[in-house]
Amino acid sequence: MRKRRDMETFNLSFLDVVCCGFGAVILLLVITKIYEPVTIQKSQEELQKLIVTLEQELNLIRGESTVLNQTLTEVREQLSENDEQKNRLTGDLSELQGEFTASKALADEKTAEMNGLLSAKQSMTEIMRRLLKDYRPEDETTVGGIPVDSEYIIFVIDTSGSMYQGPWNLVIQKITETLAVYPKLKGIQVLNDEGEYMFSSYAGRWIPDSPSIRKNITSRLQYWNPYSDSSPVEGITEAINTFYDRDKQISIYVFGDDFPRGSVEAVCRYVARINKADRFGNRLVRIHGIGFPTQIGTANGAKFAHLMRKLSEQNGGTFVALPHL
Repeated sequence: MRKRRDMETFNLSFLDVVCCGFGAVILLLVITKIYEPVTIQKSQEELQKLIVTLEQELNLIRGESTVLNQTLTEVREQLSENDEQKNRLTGDLSELQGEFTASKALADEKTAEMNGLLSAKQSMTEIMRRLLKDYRPEDETTVGGIPVDSEYIIFVIDTSGSMYQGPWNLVIQKITETLAVYPKLKGIQVLNDEGEYMFSSYAGRWIPDSPSIRKNITSRLQYWNPYSDSSPVEGITEAINTFYDRDKQISIYVFGDDFPRGSVEAVCRYVARINKADRFGNRLVRIHGIGFPTQIGTANGAKFAHLMRKLSEQNGGTFVALPHL
């Protein structure tokens, strides 16, 4: 009986332990199930926030992509324009090279022609001087082939070293002689080849003519020596742009000896644009040229002669090349 009782006691205790274990497992499951919805909801909220963040980043990326596409389109258009401009510039360069080649050939031809004329020059005899002393031209509207029908005259004078340190006294003499053939003028101006005025107080306006003004001009010429690059283009441009007037008869006298830079054809085209012609094709500003013999036998001297010959021909004037003394 005792052995059986002990056996039953042992069996009961084992069942109790097993039951308690199952109960603990069930209790854990119950506790886990209680908190599971909270965890799921929190996970869903975090996932929703992540989705919103990703959508915002996607929209930002799309906007940046649109901007980059526009920039790419603009860059492509700019490249296309640059290609077109490059093609135009290449064509212009080819045209300028052609003009330069033609100008150089013409300058070489003129240099050879001038050298030939110099070698064939004859000295004037005493008899020829006496004959010319008593000679009076029938046409008093021209002096030495230069028309003197203008009421306003502008001197554009090369004040470079080759002129000022060379034939400067001859320059003063020729200006005095030019003024002498105009007994009465309505206005005078004097500029150097850079467009600088001899009298700054009269810059941009006419100097009234009078004997004292003429005397002041010749006196001032004795020491007037502003900077010069020997190119008459700036002075001619300033004279025409400032004083061009359809109601005035104007003559420009260009005194110089060389033309070191630029294209003769380009200068002639530019002057033709600013010195407009009337309906009969006559330019209202005459351009005369007086060339001084300091650059004989040089390319720059020949180029100046060619420039002034073309400008005089196109603008109703005359070019006079002074002989070497």
